Amino acid sequence: MIHAPMDSSASVVGTPPAYAVFLEDVTVDFDGFRALDIYRFGVFHNELRVVIGPNGAGKTTLCDVISGKTHPSGGRVFFKGMDITHRRDTDIAALGVGRKFQTPTIFPSLTVYENMDLALPGRRRVFQNIFRHESQEDTEKIYAILRRVRLLDVAHCLAGTLSHGQRQWLEISMLMAAGPELLLVDEPAAGLTDAQTALTAELLLELKGHHTIIVIEHDMEFVRRLNSRVTVLNEGQVLADGPMDQVQQDPKVIEAYLGR
Repeated sequence: MIHAPMDSSASVVGTPPAYAVFLEDVTVDFDGFRALDIYRFGVFHNELRVVIGPNGAGKTTLCDVISGKTHPSGGRVFFKGMDITHRRDTDIAALGVGRKFQTPTIFPSLTVYENMDLALPGRRRVFQNIFRHESQEDTEKIYAILRRVRLLDVAHCLAGTLSHGQRQWLEISMLMAAGPELLLVDEPAAGLTDAQTALTAELLLELKGHHTIIVIEHDMEFVRRLNSRVTVLNEGQVLADGPMDQVQQDPKVIEAYLGR
């Protein structure tokens, strides 16, 4: 098994400071079933990491633990050196962790622009939305992001009229508007055409270096397009970790996942 290098200069809380997110001895048990059993898992600041594995491998549970949706049965979770193990998901989001689920969670009865506006920091507080005045800076930020993801032409169309691929891009854009430091992206290539898949990979690669990104994905061609470090989970544990070319030749990975 290939593990991430551990920095010997541990911070005060005991996690290597180079990592944006770091899990240590994390376990998750559901009614006696161990869904996650991670010895050590770390993602560097502004790294794009891809997590793959068969169904039931623990990929979604890993994101649930990082985002605070699920609290681990044991172990500790760190974000930017802070112990977030038992913090509420809303508190973790406020610290800078954003999540995109497999099925886009947008507001179909609002326009693309309005969806983006609601995604800006603090916008979902009711009274702020009632009494706020939109700034020129906010407007420019929204249009800049929509231009970047090729949605500018549909900015004032209802989100419910978008194609599946455009909805995926809109939700990624909403994450960008919220400004999180860590993006958790669940199966962004699901249901996309070849052209949309290529564009989505380009978008994530553009974000690399500006955000820390963890991508959960099943599409191996999409994973290869990302050309990033890959962590393979199986039965809740890290089976392998490294470059895609190296991981796909690992006999244990072939047997558990790629060879199926």
